Amino acid sequence: MRGRPERSEAAPYYFTYINKVQTDEIVPELESQLEPSIAFFRGISEEHSLHRYAPDKWSFRQVLNHINDAERVFLSRAHWFARAFQTALPSFDQEPAVNAAKPDAISWAAHIEEFRAVRRATIAFYRNLPADAWMRGGIASDNPFTVRALAYIIAGHLSHHIAILKQRYM
Repeated sequence: MRGRPERSEAAPYYFTYINKVQTDEIVPELESQLEPSIAFFRGISEEHSLHRYAPDKWSFRQVLNHINDAERVFLSRAHWFARAFQTALPSFDQEPAVNAAKPDAISWAAHIEEFRAVRRATIAFYRNLPADAWMRGGIASDNPFTVRALAYIIAGHLSHHIAILKQRYM
């Protein structure tokens, strides 16, 4: 699907992520993020993956768990809307999700492989999406979204968190 999301395709907050993506071709962008992200994550040791830059902040493992969870949620929303379901979807609260997952008890290597699997599923979904499904939309977290906007949110959300990891954790 060509073209960037318009302001009506997501709540203003989500343009924090959408604006991090500088292309009109989102599927190649999603694909191009995979290997560099994995290389970045693999550059972090198992021991260092438990690091927090402050006592009340997430560890690397918690951040990557959150990236994986959020991508699943955004993709689930895209799938729901692309398949023309009309029911509104609930909110996603990241704090209870990361606490329930107990990501610090899971190896860093396992988190990285999970990221690979989640992103491959995202790419496959968008690569095979019918042309008329890209602009379908619905409500999630009491906000409007299109399938196209969710693809940009997924890509921008990853970029956002990798930038934070580089700036604050490294």
